[in-house]
Amino acid sequence: MKNFISLHGRTIALASVLFLLAGLLGYVALRAGPMAPVAVTVISVDSQSIKPALFGIGSVEARFTHKIGPTFAGRIKRVEVQSGDRVAKGQVLGEMDPVDLDDKIGAQEATLKRAEATLLAVEAQVQEVGARKAFAEIQTKRYEQLLVARSVSEEGAEAKRQELQIAQASLSAARANLDASRQELNRVRADRDGLVRQRANLRLISPVDGIVTRRDADPGTTVVAGQAVVEVVEPSSIWVSVRFDQQRAQGLSAQLPAQIVLRSRASDFLPGQVLRIEPHADAVTEEILAKVAFSQIPQVLPPIGELAEVTVALAAQESMPVVPNASIQRVDGRLGVWVVEDGSLRFAPIKTGATDLEGRVQILQGLSGGEQIAVYSFKALDANSRIKVVDRIVGKSS
Repeated sequence: MKNFISLHGRTIALASVLFLLAGLLGYVALRAGPMAPVAVTVISVDSQSIKPALFGIGSVEARFTHKIGPTFAGRIKRVEVQSGDRVAKGQVLGEMDPVDLDDKIGAQEATLKRAEATLLAVEAQVQEVGARKAFAEIQTKRYEQLLVARSVSEEGAEAKRQELQIAQASLSAARANLDASRQELNRVRADRDGLVRQRANLRLISPVDGIVTRRDADPGTTVVAGQAVVEVVEPSSIWVSVRFDQQRAQGLSAQLPAQIVLRSRASDFLPGQVLRIEPHADAVTEEILAKVAFSQIPQVLPPIGELAEVTVALAAQESMPVVPNASIQRVDGRLGVWVVEDGSLRFAPIKTGATDLEGRVQILQGLSGGEQIAVYSFKALDANSRIKVVDRIVGKSS
């Protein structure tokens, strides 16, 4: 009998322990396990006026880039600058090998002198023929008078008339020869000047005060006409070519203030201004292209092509409901927020507006203000989720 009572007591004790364990497991499952409510942080929707801003990534470019090279094919004789050198307007940056161009110029100079001498000789000839014509005119006039006085014969007067006609024809021929000599002189001089200009074009000269950004060829290299040997940019013309998201670019316009942060100078905030909006957008990346100029050119010029972060301040918006960007979710293809009502969740579709750099988003439709919405949650939410409002979620900002 005692053994039966002892066995019955142990059974009751074991059952009690199992019941307590089952209750404990159930409590843990409901409060901290997979069936536990999801911890969320909430915020009340307020109507505020925000100052939206656009953030974009771009690269440093030069508005005016001068690619300096020869006007005809040839071999480079010398290059006197390196990448990064500052150059002045009119400075010689290099020179092409003239080969036999100097000899051609010398030969053309000799031809020019011969043409000038020929012109002088023809001019003298014109003067001589002109003098003979003038003398023939006087003689003809005198013989005409003598013929009237019957002091000379008709044959003598006719001979003088023929001499005058011959002198007039000779003068016309001499003048034509003079015109031809002048044209020949002009042609030879033009050929000489062309060779001289061609010789001058062998020198690679900087058209502006600027900085050498590229040196693409060395002495001894053969280049073709129009190929760049040296590239020079004007420091005052550098700007940042920026890309902005088309969906957020409402209000973007020229003259808006901007802030530029170069990738190599992350701690420097350089003031700038939107110079223009490009009329052609990128349909593939869905971005708008803009040019942002520096308000003051940095003393140390940034490298062409360096990445830069640009923030453009837009005009302040009128007061309307504002929510944190982190609270916006996409459910079944719709954009919205989870509204907390009496401890349960309701998904409210919304239409968003402008966004500021603090992550606040204007709500154009879907919220009227005063609603409690979930911002952060320990895991993804749905309409059937049990929630527990907390001040902070471990590992997440509230």
